[in-house]
Amino acid sequence: MAEVSQEKRAARRFALRLPVSVSRGETFSPNESAQIRDVSARGICLYLDSSIESGSPLGFTLTLPPEITLTESIRVQCKGHVVRVEQSGPEGKMAVAAVIEEYEFLPEPDPG
Repeated sequence: MAEVSQEKRAARRFALRLPVSVSRGETFSPNESAQIRDVSARGICLYLDSSIESGSPLGFTLTLPPEITLTESIRVQCKGHVVRVEQSGPEGKMAVAAVIEEYEFLPEPDPG
């Protein structure tokens, strides 16, 4: 009899192909561009150009579109740590899964 894998995710995932600014380490200073594979209220999976160790701190800033927020676009700055790294991304990129431990909504930049 085949085993049935159980869904461990407690939050809905959104498959988004959005750019995200990433910072590695404890200080929050985004210095790397990446692309999101999917995001939920508790975690994110994104594609990085180079590997990162599981357990490493990771920060990122993204803009959630109106389709997700059901209002206007919202910029969010998040901090967490890497829980899984796979070499399965497009064009040799690393698929990096991270848990979100804290987040802060950011004001939109002034258009003028």
